[in-house]
Amino acid sequence: MCVSTLRRYRASWARYRGKPQPGARRADRLTAWGLPMKERYVAAIDQGTSSSRCLVFDHSGRIVSVAQMEHRQIYPHPGSVEHDPLEIWAAVEEVVGRALADADLHPGDLAAIGIANQRETTIVWDRETGRPVHRALTWQDTRTEGLVNGLGVALGVDADSYTRSRTGLPLATYFSGPKLCWLLDHIPGLRDRAAAGELLFGTMDTWLIWKLTGKHLTDVTNASRTLMMNLETLDWDQEMIDLIGVPRSMLPEIRPSAEVYGEAQGQLGGVQIAAALGDQQAALFGQTCFSPGDVKCTYGTGSFMLLNTGERPVLSSRGLLTTLCCQVGDEQPTYALEGSIAVTGALVRWFRDNLELIGSASEIETLARTVDDSGGCYFVPAFSGLYAPHWRSDARGVITGLTGYITKGHLARAVLEATAWQSREVLDAMVADAGVGLNTLKVDGGMTANNLLMQSLADVLDLKVVRPIVAETVSLGAAYAAGLAVGFWTDREELRSNWHMAAQWVPDMDPRKRERGYRKWHKAVERATGWLDDDDLEE
Repeated sequence: MCVSTLRRYRASWARYRGKPQPGARRADRLTAWGLPMKERYVAAIDQGTSSSRCLVFDHSGRIVSVAQMEHRQIYPHPGSVEHDPLEIWAAVEEVVGRALADADLHPGDLAAIGIANQRETTIVWDRETGRPVHRALTWQDTRTEGLVNGLGVALGVDADSYTRSRTGLPLATYFSGPKLCWLLDHIPGLRDRAAAGELLFGTMDTWLIWKLTGKHLTDVTNASRTLMMNLETLDWDQEMIDLIGVPRSMLPEIRPSAEVYGEAQGQLGGVQIAAALGDQQAALFGQTCFSPGDVKCTYGTGSFMLLNTGERPVLSSRGLLTTLCCQVGDEQPTYALEGSIAVTGALVRWFRDNLELIGSASEIETLARTVDDSGGCYFVPAFSGLYAPHWRSDARGVITGLTGYITKGHLARAVLEATAWQSREVLDAMVADAGVGLNTLKVDGGMTANNLLMQSLADVLDLKVVRPIVAETVSLGAAYAAGLAVGFWTDREELRSNWHMAAQWVPDMDPRKRERGYRKWHKAVERATGWLDDDDLEE
């Protein structure tokens, strides 16, 4: 040992008056002796609709490693979409192990782990065995249509106003509470077992926290998507629980989004699980949209636009969702307005797989650039109804404005412009509800690699559109929240300093052309609504 190191060692001994305990972590021992500490990292488990991923980040927010594994999409009946919770858990274990191995890291190198998850997906499992009693019903699953309509009838003509005033959400098949009720009513013996306290409910974050720590918890962002959490109290709303018809004993404890929930067991033994956020709130956090008026949109299978409204919930009168933005420790929670668009990237995949007009998703930009515009063609992708701001489950997809002039290039252009026009509807509703002016939209997600789409967004929205260098903002947000909870990062300003712009697009469209196109879009949407009649909804 060199002389200078020996002196630091002796000084540390004098300060601490004793040797660290043999079980102390290596990082603690090094710090105690004044020796340089090995760099530590934060990991994020990103459990999405189509895959599970694990990303490891360093202190600058740079991705150190990433591992991903897809899981099955199970379609037992039209309108039913399920996942296997055990398959997802096995995938999570696999990707966590691979991400650490690829970076030559061990669990002890992690300061914390955060979780971001697909929201609204509903799981019920046995309290004693931990075995799911049925496959998970995903957020796309619409089998609760009849149940939701019945709840509306029970509440009367102001049903949406009632549920929005308490939970921020309209009555819709999208949310977890009705899915839970459906399982209790349709799986033999389940309701009796639930009443006896034998079963637990959770969204995907709760399932993963249970598997990692053995604790039955959820965070405020995921709880706010169940139709059962009160926006003001941040606790389960007894009136909504009674209306939907689920035992309170099944529900997890609601905790802040960034807080140490417990230590992991198994292969991650000892690592602190310190954050959980719904994926879109995680993306808002990863984009460092910490101030009221900050807005982001994630463009993936569907698209999700969130506007930070600060410490007050803004109830929407224009078809948006009022939801939790996040809560860090004991701080006041922040809220957001959200507009959910069901089909954006999924429309490109449909164009590729069903029509077979392109060989890969990236080819749609090349095809769309063969023409100057859509030729007056509009595509409304209401494959399973329309989400924000319409919330019309009776809508179905239409292509309007077809003439003999239209080519596959025009159709490709209309497919991309459908995302832009849907975004415009949501943004207009946000500006009107929140009473704010916007000049920049932060974007992330796989579709942001399409430069033509990004320019179309800037033109249609009449906003500057910016994309960050680190595009994995969902995972980054979960990591940021976990890192804040354990002091890996000191505050939000430190996180803001990590954000850097990779590209931007500015509006370049004649205002008259923009508004004429928007009028045509509204006419196309009118033709998509009302397609299903009562007999269709009962089937």
